[in-house]
Amino acid sequence: MTYPVTAQKVLMSDRNDPRDGEGDSDVVLQTKPKTKRPPLYKVLLLNDDYTPMEFVVHVLERFFGMTHAQAFEVMLTVHKKGVAVVGVFSHEIAETKVGQVMDFARRHQHPLQCTMEKE
Repeated sequence: MTYPVTAQKVLMSDRNDPRDGEGDSDVVLQTKPKTKRPPLYKVLLLNDDYTPMEFVVHVLERFFGMTHAQAFEVMLTVHKKGVAVVGVFSHEIAETKVGQVMDFARRHQHPLQCTMEKE
């Protein structure tokens, strides 16, 4: 990824330096790279009719660092609304979390679905 660099241009025409044969010269004083923040991604947990609520709470605690109370509230949101945002991360971290949740659910034979989308 390339980032544009801006520079300030200063004319030195007011300066009388005997070593300088010309009156005008350009000097770059300072460069400031303009960095662009990477896009963030929402990790979403989707409701299904088969995954036990306790399992969803466990997933939220284990992979998203939620307390039991927070995980229970998010699980209820998923249950009632069909979907909930469980975290916002950089692309790599979001992708890893989705993979971890999906693998864990498969290993425990639950159809729990986890996806990500750009914020």
